[in-house]
Amino acid sequence: MPYTVEQTSRLAASSDEVWARVTTPAGINDEFKPWMRMTVPSRWRNASLADVDPGTHVGRSWVLLFGVLPFDYNDLTIAEIEPNRFLEHSTTFSMRLWQHERTVEGVPGGCELRDRLRFEPRRWAPAPVACAIVKAIFRHRHRRLARAFGTVAP
Repeated sequence: MPYTVEQTSRLAASSDEVWARVTTPAGINDEFKPWMRMTVPSRWRNASLADVDPGTHVGRSWVLLFGVLPFDYNDLTIAEIEPNRFLEHSTTFSMRLWQHERTVEGVPGGCELRDRLRFEPRRWAPAPVACAIVKAIFRHRHRRLARAFGTVAP
């Protein structure tokens, strides 16, 4: 049974500025610091998600605890990409299904960034634990984005 988690932040930067950062390997890894880091398949190291055609299988990225200890992987496919929106359909070691949709929309004084995760843990991964971990990771990522860009009131 799939589960859904959403996290939204209003950031004090333009949607273009935020999008340019959150679609690059460096920007994504900055969101994970200091707890995790993701590797990037070699052909995409100097690219951004904006350089990926829809339906492209990007490859396997290892998720490293503290930047060194592999504990999961993401076999990444970008299903849809358009200005200020992507939809990733992937599998991971811990998830049978992993869909990550990220949108960035302009609002007065900045932009709103929304992450919507739909996932199904593998049988051996207890759903309550998986849900708590996904929520914690994305709360952390949004705190890092707020620190980087500042926030605006709703």
